Amino acid sequence: MGKPVIGITIGDPAGVGPEVTLKAFKNKKIFNICIPIVIGDINVIKKAATIVGYDSEINLIEGTDQCKEGKLNLLSLDNVDFDYRFGSIQPECGRVAFEYIKTGIELALAGNIDAVVTAPIHKEALNMAGFHYSGHTEIFADLTKTKDYAMMLASEPLKVIHVSTHVSLRKACDMVKQERVYNVIKLAYEGIKGLGVQAPRIAVAGLNPHAGETGLFGDEEIKEIIPAVEKAKQEGFNVTGPLPPDTIFLHCKEGKYDIAVVMYHDQGHIPLKLLDFMGGVNITVGLPIIRTSVDHGTAFGKAGKGTADETSMIKAIETAVQFVINRQGN
Repeated sequence: MGKPVIGITIGDPAGVGPEVTLKAFKNKKIFNICIPIVIGDINVIKKAATIVGYDSEINLIEGTDQCKEGKLNLLSLDNVDFDYRFGSIQPECGRVAFEYIKTGIELALAGNIDAVVTAPIHKEALNMAGFHYSGHTEIFADLTKTKDYAMMLASEPLKVIHVSTHVSLRKACDMVKQERVYNVIKLAYEGIKGLGVQAPRIAVAGLNPHAGETGLFGDEEIKEIIPAVEKAKQEGFNVTGPLPPDTIFLHCKEGKYDIAVVMYHDQGHIPLKLLDFMGGVNITVGLPIIRTSVDHGTAFGKAGKGTADETSMIKAIETAVQFVINRQGN
């Protein structure tokens, strides 16, 4: 079994994606665990290399069969034939960022790479370019024709997986349904197993304060969440809940549970980013391919300055490798 081949899409050229990608590979340990293929544009990479001081050899390839170990391999789509401005929302940048993602997905589906790691895109630029998705997760689900999937965030102190993500809070409440909660419990098991946990302990958060307080503060727990948890228990999952949202994350942080199933975007994002803002990794669970990502945005205020922190990119690559190894071992 050779080193995993990891494709890294550079994201929106106007953001920090190209910079954190190159800065990650200034850390030579990454070459010890994988064969990286950066999917982007040679002009963007050259500009980023100057900004961050990346002076190692870049192996320009036309196909994955031309990769070299110990080198940063670059698959250039040669699609940036325009001037772009750092820190600016531009439809052209949204277009090329989508093309990088699409290429990464196609390579993974064809078995030419083992996983895809994504740098940040700007959702408005993406939509301005005519690609009407709310984020990476939805692109991957659509292009891989995946119905049941979820966003999982992983850091050292906390792991969470979401019933809903990029929708309004009002709509998120309406999406708390028994079937969806049950499916996300199963996806939580799959996701945490990918991180090497052999007997996952899953906690499920309530939607309402105090997990509804037996119906005093809402009945979603009684009608939707508890039946989902009970069904999962009957099928042999080690799952507990619904637990009050104001205490569940402390229990997870202290090691009582391996992952928390949360009901909406901010319920999971806020505690994880508070505990480990730069060390978090975004994982799309349920896909036929492995996809991880940095857990931060394009950081337009830092773009072009070389100051963006590459920690999350390093963690995303390491996590992708971990998933590949664990999947191959099963």
